[in-house]
Amino acid sequence: MVLAKPTVFVTGISGNLGQRLLQQLEDFYVVGVDMSPPKTDVPLRFIRMDLGDEESCRALFHLLRETRPVAFIHLAFVIDPVRTGVLDVERMWQINVAGTARVMEAITEANRADEEGVGKFIFPSSVSAYGSDLPGPVLEDSPLEAHTLPYAIHKRESDEVVQQRAPSLRGCSAYVLRPHIFAGATMENYLVGAFRGTPNGPSKRAAKMRQKGKRLPCMLPFGQRYLDNKIQFVHVDDMARLIANIVRREPEAQRLTVLNVAGRGASLTFAQCIEMAHAKLVRVPGKWAMRQVLNYLWTRKISAIPPQAVPYMTGQYIMNTSRLQKFLGADYEHVIRHTVADAFADCFAPAAGVAAQRSAAG
Repeated sequence: MVLAKPTVFVTGISGNLGQRLLQQLEDFYVVGVDMSPPKTDVPLRFIRMDLGDEESCRALFHLLRETRPVAFIHLAFVIDPVRTGVLDVERMWQINVAGTARVMEAITEANRADEEGVGKFIFPSSVSAYGSDLPGPVLEDSPLEAHTLPYAIHKRESDEVVQQRAPSLRGCSAYVLRPHIFAGATMENYLVGAFRGTPNGPSKRAAKMRQKGKRLPCMLPFGQRYLDNKIQFVHVDDMARLIANIVRREPEAQRLTVLNVAGRGASLTFAQCIEMAHAKLVRVPGKWAMRQVLNYLWTRKISAIPPQAVPYMTGQYIMNTSRLQKFLGADYEHVIRHTVADAFADCFAPAAGVAAQRSAAG
């Protein structure tokens, strides 16, 4: 007799991390939710859903009662307003923060109705939830002080939602993962894009620049401290392996587990990142001037990096990951296979340029 595979429920299945994770869940039956289907040959059940809509909570509840997943992985989150087309901040909040609350409400109600309900809830928060200029390697109990950038603020607020609601999940262990900047050949985000110099805006001019292989310069204010600022990265495949590892392991005794996540080894300075990226560095007279230049590129749709990102591009934020190492134990190097430097270097591997162009083109 062949037993059915256990079910795992994943929101945001069509994003970069969602599709990398899908490859790690071959021994599970995956139910994936997103606003558009993933581009993958991996078998799954896909359901189109917008977590920004209030009705999605009830729809999720019924799906959970039907599919009875052992784990729920909540990846759905608007990171880049330009690429997703969600430019209204209130709409973005409804998807990101209210959507997270709806997901947790659906799990709570489904578990109330079924003793063998969802056993694990996994939510990737972000290093940006801590803020933009940290005094040193932060621990998981450090205050969350994200500001200015809507994505970072929403990650902080969603993180807080999960922490507040975790005790009421009724038999479900919650995991908040706070990864540093995702890196890898397939990744395109604010900081990786800045080092790559990708003209990732939606304008015709940006498209022509991408076609011609033109790079925007990397920009920093004058002053050695901006070059000396340290940063970490985590390879997106390592993050996928970590989530898959949590899905397979026994649930934690405590109701909430919070883990900082970064690549192994030493952090990098911004100067090292610029050198590794072979980027042209342009210095500007202060953060105000940098914001003006980013605003110019943003309003003309040449770059998708919003001017509110300046504090996160000029500050230092690194995390202490000793709790993650203890959590994984002997599996640590098998799960987190890339060092910080190796993860960042993979952004500039031969195939990375093509992947970044496709990603920027949407």
